[in-house]
Amino acid sequence: MKLFLRLGLTLLGFCVVATALLAYVNSMTKPLIDEHQKTAAEQTMSRLIPKAVFEPITIHTGKDSLVYYIAKDEKTGEIKGYTFTAAKPGYSSMVKTMAAIDTNFKIINIQVIEQSETPGLGANCTKPEFSAKFPGLSPDDLILAKDGGKFVGITGATITTRAVTNSLREAIKLIQKDVESRTTTSSEEVQK
Repeated sequence: MKLFLRLGLTLLGFCVVATALLAYVNSMTKPLIDEHQKTAAEQTMSRLIPKAVFEPITIHTGKDSLVYYIAKDEKTGEIKGYTFTAAKPGYSSMVKTMAAIDTNFKIINIQVIEQSETPGLGANCTKPEFSAKFPGLSPDDLILAKDGGKFVGITGATITTRAVTNSLREAIKLIQKDVESRTTTSSEEVQK
């Protein structure tokens, strides 16, 4: 009995030390990781809408929220479009897509920024051939042919394609509703 107690306490000691070390390393690296992710997001936004300054806006949708960015021309201040990150579960992972839309809410470009889908199938969502299907599409165009729409996705990766298209469509509609409500509110204030 004493042997089991000693082994249990030894194991507990190792677990406590390992947990403390892991917590310490996490606290030291988290700010660096967060800064790296922020820089990567800013670079992606700048690739999607070049020569723009980005102003964050948060939409609260019940228990969730969506952050999108108003992209303004860095010289004139004119609104060039909006960027955002949308995510939905794919076949084997969460698929995160960063997208840029114009002021008519049509897609300028997209980039899948995070996924762990099946190599050779769903992972093909990161290829330029997939991203090239999106420019010029409106939210209503983002319905798969298998679901009654016209969008033809990746062969053998319907779930991944559906995750990308559904997340983009839902986010664009939320942004459109928010922008239109802000425009209506601004117009009403000017008329007063």
